[in-house]
Amino acid sequence: MEAFIEKFSRKYNLPAEDCQRLVGKMERYAFRKGECVVREGERNPDFYIVSRGIWLGHYCNDGVDVSVWFVGEGEALFSTWGYVGNAPSQITIEAMCDAELYGISKADLEEFFASSVGAANFGRRIFEEQFLGLENWILSGGAPRAEERYRALMAESPELLQVVPLKHIASYLWITPQSLSRIRAKLGKKKG
Repeated sequence: MEAFIEKFSRKYNLPAEDCQRLVGKMERYAFRKGECVVREGERNPDFYIVSRGIWLGHYCNDGVDVSVWFVGEGEALFSTWGYVGNAPSQITIEAMCDAELYGISKADLEEFFASSVGAANFGRRIFEEQFLGLENWILSGGAPRAEERYRALMAESPELLQVVPLKHIASYLWITPQSLSRIRAKLGKKKG
């Protein structure tokens, strides 16, 4: 079994054989760094699993680029607005490096979920984990110290530093790039 399917199975606490069955119904897509699955204001109701690369969800607020989330190998990726309501996306979903996704249309995914009680529970689990991740991100913004948020992010996803510009990491952490530089310098001195 491919590594991304194993990661997807573990992350969403799903049977590996069900994950493999779903991926078997999906189409493979390749993206170059900077290409988007959807841009703010566009529609895309499809559902994807990241097989390679790191993706950024971000939007523009009064001319300021705000980073909302990052996803990597073995994680689900989709525009909530497009998937749930076939509405224009409020965020842009952009490849931070050359990347690969497996995608399925909403109609085909819903047909898969309707095929059995097990598949329906499989779908419920995916979306429960998405909601949990969102709440964790919201709560982390209330963490008392930006350094703690940075450490937690790096413990969870150290590969971000290899491909994601620091301005996006700072935005995600709700701090300025200058504050992030100070935190990184401080932690670098502690290691040295």
